Amino acid sequence: MKVLTIAEQKDNSLSNVSFEPIHAGRSLGGEVSTALLCGDAGEMASRLSSRGVKVFVYVHEDLKHFHDEPCARILKALIDRERPDVVIASATFYGKALMARLAAMCGGAMASDCTGLSMEGDVVTALRPAYGGNVFLKIQNNRHGPFFITLRPKALPEAADEAGGEIITETIDESLLTSNTKVTERVSASGGRVSLTEADIIVSGGRGIRGSENFKLIEELAETMGAAVGASRAIVDAGWVEYLHQVGQTGKTVNPKLYFAIGISGAIQHLVGMRSSKTIVAVNRDKDAPIFNIANYGIVGNLFDVVPALTRKFKEALG
Repeated sequence: MKVLTIAEQKDNSLSNVSFEPIHAGRSLGGEVSTALLCGDAGEMASRLSSRGVKVFVYVHEDLKHFHDEPCARILKALIDRERPDVVIASATFYGKALMARLAAMCGGAMASDCTGLSMEGDVVTALRPAYGGNVFLKIQNNRHGPFFITLRPKALPEAADEAGGEIITETIDESLLTSNTKVTERVSASGGRVSLTEADIIVSGGRGIRGSENFKLIEELAETMGAAVGASRAIVDAGWVEYLHQVGQTGKTVNPKLYFAIGISGAIQHLVGMRSSKTIVAVNRDKDAPIFNIANYGIVGNLFDVVPALTRKFKEALG
């Protein structure tokens, strides 16, 4: 069994989601390696190799910013040479764009947004939630090509440190970098906030905040805890907050350790995106709100009283 994982970096900074595919690949047994495409490897390659894997490093100025077309060409050449049985990446925006193209180029089967991997006999089986997480599908590869899998961020732990890592600097064929488009700059619309898909803590607001001017209550609580900021579709559609914060069926699927649902009723479209959170805390004035059916802890009360009190308490506790 040979497993290739794809590391993810933004502006030459390694994303923590790069370590989860390594853990998943290691759970299948066999040899695990990682591909890193970047403008400057810096400490990224050594951080990856410290997990005990072989790291194939591709460095070029054109790879500083993600571009799925040349990245897919480079990785296809690596796959053709190394012949992995399984290729794993995270189900982030980057991973989804890259792996779909790569699977098509290599003629392999693909399973997306998976939450678990296992071996059933000698067959790799991917576990994927469907119908809002009410059903779990077992997906297996019935093709001869590699099995391409994207993993939901935070669904699996990160790989632990292990000895035996190796860094291999690869030569890039310049013809693989050609494209009709070129990424020249990446601008973060989130203003440097914590990424939703990578966050351990998320504070989300819903229609109960009553207006865009009150969303600052959500932001202040999130800032106090170093959390990411989320939102329901209702307030995104109302124009109270940007789409990049939307959690749910038509937004981002998240899996944090702690999720605050504030002023969110709990419509199924929202639950689909956050119900796998490890701990859910709901704040709502309606004791019959559906969100309380899945919450681990519930506070029935006026969020305009509860949220400032929580913010003060966390500030005191966290110094």
